[in-house]
Amino acid sequence: MVRKRAGMGERHQKIMRYLSSFQEKNGYSPSIRQIGLAIGVNSTSLVDYYLNQLQQMGYIERDEHVSRSIRILNAGSSLVDKVGEVIRKTAEATEELIRLPVLGRIRAGEPIPVPQSDLPYFDAETSIDVARSLLPAREENLFALEVEGDSMIDAMINDGDIVVMKKTEEAQNGEMVAVWLDDTEETTLKYFYREKNRVRLQPANPTMKPIYLDNSRRFRIMGKVVMVIRQVAPLAV
Repeated sequence: MVRKRAGMGERHQKIMRYLSSFQEKNGYSPSIRQIGLAIGVNSTSLVDYYLNQLQQMGYIERDEHVSRSIRILNAGSSLVDKVGEVIRKTAEATEELIRLPVLGRIRAGEPIPVPQSDLPYFDAETSIDVARSLLPAREENLFALEVEGDSMIDAMINDGDIVVMKKTEEAQNGEMVAVWLDDTEETTLKYFYREKNRVRLQPANPTMKPIYLDNSRRFRIMGKVVMVIRQVAPLAV
């Protein structure tokens, strides 16, 4: 019984590709020396060593006492199938990506004015791709905002990060929301708390104070955070 070993090195793969193309073209297997020339190995004993490994893995069969006796087994020919399977799975993963519009920047700090249209696009091309598997199940009406400021750093949200939002006008206490302040046409990103006679917008930074909104001050919840995409700084070289 041939014992198969998982995985092949680069030279194993080169040998398998060369064997396959050579046999398809000529109808017989190449010599040890031809294989060595094809993969850039001068030592025939080293080529023989790789062939023995491939035989142990179950990819080929050969008679060591007969020249040009290498035969690719089904396990070996399935290498192409394995590559195809990887490509297929990659394609499936790509299909699972959803494209979300980046509608603008939102201040994680003191509210700042934004243009008249609510949370406008940067431009028509600005968007991000997110794996569906990373998002809450069956979430719809999603969009993204780029964070500016550091009032949410204790929530692991830093300047330049992207927050994925679900469009909603309602929020539960403790949820992180984008809030539009109608009277000043300003927007901010904060934790939301509805208290007895007011709303508290709480930063996640101990050096900053909460924003209080009384009943006379009109505001709108534009959406709540469902995911954070952190921007990783490049390593210094």
